[in-house]
Formats: sequence, C-alpha cells, structure tokens
Amino acid sequence: MEHVSDSIGGGAAVLAALVLAVVVAVIGRGGKRGRLPPSPMALPVIGHLHLIRPPPHRAFDRILARHGPLVYLRLGPSTHCVVVGSADVARDILKFEASIPERPPTAVTRQLAYGTAGFAFAPYGPYWRFVKRLCMSELLGPRTVELLRPVRSAELAGVLRAAQAAAKRGEGLDMSQELVRMANNTIMRMVASSLPGEMAEAARDCAKQVAELVGAFNAEDFVALCRGWDLQGLGRRTREVHARFDTLLEAMIGAKEEARSRSGGRRESKDLLDMLMDAAEDDTAEVRLTRENIKAFVLDIFTAGSDTTATTVEWMLAELVNHPAHMEKLRAELDAVVGRSRLVSEQDVARLPYLQAVLKETLRLRPPAVFAQRVTVEPVQVRGYTIPADTQVFFNIFSIGRDAGYWDEPLEFRPERFLPGGAGASVDPKGQHPQLMPFGSGRRACPGMGLAMQAVPAFLAALVQCFDWAPPPSQGLPLDMEEAPGLVSARKQPLVLLPTPRIHPFPS
Repeated sequence: MEHVSDSIGGGAAVLAALVLAVVVAVIGRGGKRGRLPPSPMALPVIGHLHLIRPPPHRAFDRILARHGPLVYLRLGPSTHCVVVGSADVARDILKFEASIPERPPTAVTRQLAYGTAGFAFAPYGPYWRFVKRLCMSELLGPRTVELLRPVRSAELAGVLRAAQAAAKRGEGLDMSQELVRMANNTIMRMVASSLPGEMAEAARDCAKQVAELVGAFNAEDFVALCRGWDLQGLGRRTREVHARFDTLLEAMIGAKEEARSRSGGRRESKDLLDMLMDAAEDDTAEVRLTRENIKAFVLDIFTAGSDTTATTVEWMLAELVNHPAHMEKLRAELDAVVGRSRLVSEQDVARLPYLQAVLKETLRLRPPAVFAQRVTVEPVQVRGYTIPADTQVFFNIFSIGRDAGYWDEPLEFRPERFLPGGAGASVDPKGQHPQLMPFGSGRRACPGMGLAMQAVPAFLAALVQCFDWAPPPSQGLPLDMEEAPGLVSARKQPLVLLPTPRIHPFPS
C-alpha cells in the first residue's frame, strides 16, 4: 500500500488520501440511515485492511472477541463489510436471506469461473435456480451419489495399499499427500470416468492452484488504486491457470463428445459430465446450458469437492491421533458393528453414531470452509443496527462453531457432545442449526453436503479400522495443529504418520 501511495507523488497524495478518507467516512456512515455495528479504529484509505492478517478467519476471530458478535469493517476505501461471529446473530441475519442472496465475485473468480457462467458465483435468478435443481436432483442427488460409490471405494483402496506398503517398509506415510490425491482422483473420476492418467495429473495441479488463487487476499478487490497494476502477480497467475484449465476442459469435453457419438446415445452408466451434456441437449429444459456453463460447473466441482474432502479426513485423523481415548472408542464401535472380516463401507455410516460424532466435532472445530460470504442487495435491520445495501457479510463459521454460548469447553475436541445427552445430540450440520453450519445455510448452502456426510466418515473409518497410526519418533505428540492460509483451512504441516496393520488378513 505504501509503495502505491508513494508513487502517486509526495504531499499531494497524502492530502488526497485524507480527503478521500473523510468523504468515505461521510458516505459510509453519515450518509446511510441507521446505526452501523461496532467497529475497530480505521486508518485513512485502507480502513481495517491492516487488521486482516492471514489466515483471515483467525483475524476475524480476534476482532470479534474484542468488539462483539457483529462487527463492521471497511476494507479499503469503499468495501463495506460486517462479520458475524455467533450463532444467535447468524440466525437473526439469515431470517433476511432474501436480502443477502448473492456471493460477491472477486477479480480472480470472475476470470477463473468464466464470469457468472458457473454455479458458485452465479447471481440469484432463473439460471441459478435451474442449476441448483439440477444439482440436487441429478448431479449430486442420492441416486448419483450411490451410482458413483464404486469410484470412491476404488480410490480409498489405493490409499490403504499405500499405507500397507509403508507399513512393510517401516516408513512414515505423508497422509496429507495421499488424501489429496485420493480426493482429487475421486472427484475427477466422478466428473469424467475415463480421464487419462496424464490428464488427471494436470487437473490435480490446476485444481490446487485454483484453490490457492481463490483463497489469496487480493488488494485489487478492495483498493481501486491497485486495480490494473497486478502488484501481487495474482492476475498473471490467474490467466495462466485459467488457460491451462480451459485447455484441459476442452479436451475432456471433446473426448466425451466423441465417446457419446460412438455409443449412439446408448450408455450403461453416466458420469457428471454426461449428465451436464444431457442437460445441455435437452430442448425442453427451462435453461439451455452453454459450453461455458459446463466448463464453469466442472471447475466448481473440482475446486469445491477435492481439497475440502481431503482436509476434513486429515483433520479427523489428526485429532484422533492427538486424542488416543477417542481413537479407541471409535475402533471399539467399528469392531462391534462391522467386525474385522470385511472393510467398513458407506452403508455402515448410519449405524456408527460415534463415527458421526467424530465427524461433527471435527466440522465444528475445523470447518473446511472457515467463512461464508454474501452481499446485501437491500438494507437489513438486525439487533438495532443497519447493514446497508451492497455490504459484504462474512459468516465466520470458524468463530460460530466455537461459540461458548452453545458449547461447553468450545476449544476442546469432545465428540461425546454429539451423542445422546450431549449439547449437540440433536444438532445437524446441514444448515438448520446455526451453531454448526460447516456447509453454509439456506439457498447458498453447499449442494454436495449429502455426498460429504456419506463419503468422508467412511474414508476415515476405513483408515482407523485397518491401521494403528502414530507420529514418527522424532515428532511425538501432540501433533502440530496450525492452519495454513487459503480458501480451504488445511493443516500447515503435512500429516506424516506411521501405519501399523491391525487386521490380518487385510479385508477386501
């Protein structure tokens, strides 16, 4: 910021900045009817940007702890925001969901996601409603989730084989790497079942870079003076990644078109790309999907479904390694319900309440998406404050899940709180209870939550059923649980563990 200001020119720039700050203050506060929520002291021009150190959800958490559960921030000269940090305030604001229907696009997402052609950042309207229905009924509906279960089982088997091989060598296994590979391969094979190996590797690399770019703080989104300069190099990287991903998507679609042409429309099984292309060819559809719509939607699935799955399984396993008593409770449940003669499956999850409690407690403490973002289209009156139109609303899911008003010892990992008699016994993580909403809530909630609630615990259960896990002797316990900055709140340090088989012979 200082470099940009200095380049404008001496005292005149300082004076201009001060005048601009006064104008913004008048427009942003005095010019809008109603009282804004509490706010920290702002600086000229940059507002509260200096307080948002990475990772941003931790910065929001510190601000909320000092100023209350609803805080107003100005990020740059004219980007107005409020941050929500408690379940009760989240519930009050979500009552006005029709007034906060949009996700604010960024400079990176506008280019990567083909403008508003995809689903995640499409404006609320006929197209968004059509794709939402398509998601819930076809693409990510129960029938498709079940149809593609063999894909997930095959990728899980690959991780178990890698752990078996590491155990024979007496070596540690980088579970972070293995889980990311498994999750990415799973998503890619669900999208396009016949993806060649070299194409899958390219897609993995692109998806990783997309997640990094979307999660990066970009000064251009908040400070107009920075726009067009690409001071952080994010614009150049975005153009490069978009071009690579677009080439990859064109190749995928072209290969699928050839396969569909050869089969003459007779296909015994369909992947997600088939379903999207069927929708695009449906002359009776309410909305006709274009090629860009298909590419943007595939990009959404790649970036939203891979890292979040890997990260959640990784956090669950790390928490259990740090808490051996909870690990033993889960193992006892698996042995009692499933036994050791076969591998636990997704169909078993409904009969494993402690496994589900471990998942919910991990999602409470370590939500993969640490905040949800909306923007108001009209003023919202809540708790005696006015949230003006065109204000970004950050639901800091990280803070909300640790709300001491709902959870005893909120920083402690205690899955028992979700068992009968616990404070969370009746709490569901699918968006109906604001104290636990890792998938968001309302019309913009994650459409893949059903898949996640079925596949993620099954992945973890198989790892716990088949192996004992321990850190290398040089590392010891507790494991480092620091988070890395980014769109998805992953562990900062790789999770390297020593696997020891606990089932002989190995189940199939």
